[in-house]
Amino acid sequence: MTRRISWTLLAVLVLAQICYPLTTGATRAGLTVATVVLGWLLSVGHALLSRGPRVAAALVAVATGGGFAIEAIGVATGVPFGSYDYSGELGPKLAGVPLIIPLAWTWMAWPAWLAAVRLTGGNATTAADSATTAGGSGPTVGRWVVRIALATVGLAAWDLFLDPQMVAEGYWVWRDATPALPGLAGIPVSNYLGWLLFAVLLMSALRPLAGPAAEHTDRRDHPMVALYLWTYFSSILAHAVFLDLSASALWGAAGMSVTAVPLAVTLLRARRGGDPGREAHQSHRPGVDATR
Repeated sequence: MTRRISWTLLAVLVLAQICYPLTTGATRAGLTVATVVLGWLLSVGHALLSRGPRVAAALVAVATGGGFAIEAIGVATGVPFGSYDYSGELGPKLAGVPLIIPLAWTWMAWPAWLAAVRLTGGNATTAADSATTAGGSGPTVGRWVVRIALATVGLAAWDLFLDPQMVAEGYWVWRDATPALPGLAGIPVSNYLGWLLFAVLLMSALRPLAGPAAEHTDRRDHPMVALYLWTYFSSILAHAVFLDLSASALWGAAGMSVTAVPLAVTLLRARRGGDPGREAHQSHRPGVDATR
């Protein structure tokens, strides 16, 4: 059931994103809001059904709650992103922040985390073997650092697509957009540094709050992996071809490739050679739905 629900929500989300370049004005703004809400439901719902309420609550606390807090601070003080203001096109605001903004942090935080877990040996069989050889001590410090780094970049680099697209639509505006990355005028470098700062705090807090269930991946996480790779490849295509944002297509492709490309290669190798983790038992995972 977990996978069926997740695949269904992902399909609806993909359809909504395909429709984005075909719309304009208020229709596009409404579709943006709907897409973010769908993404939040997909990620939080998957965390709940596959791993249980503790993981879902941790995700909501650090990504949704933390995302709102950092955005409210940013709007009020200009720290850590720079000085900016949101328009009224993204729906109701609280403390100057549209309520859908922290939902967007959550939407991509969960698949970025799972992608990093997969890349650092968190698939079921590898994790079990590591735990056996290490006396059940879990990931080493080195692996934990790499995992946090990959998850951080995997989330923060998404903004190389997101911010240029949203600024082009007028959904928010920067008061001082200098210095900026080449080709991405209108957005200060401080914005991307702020994303990196919050992303590393978010990812560092997620595992301790979520517990050991967040340390492993298996077949039920395939929709989240698909979501991450779809976001990467579809964003490159959309920016380069449909949205006339060629610079952000290049910057986003380079930034997210740090996580997305190794993830795609890992999945292709596992598919060709047979992935023993696919058939691993999941009794150690406390999700609400234990079916595959």
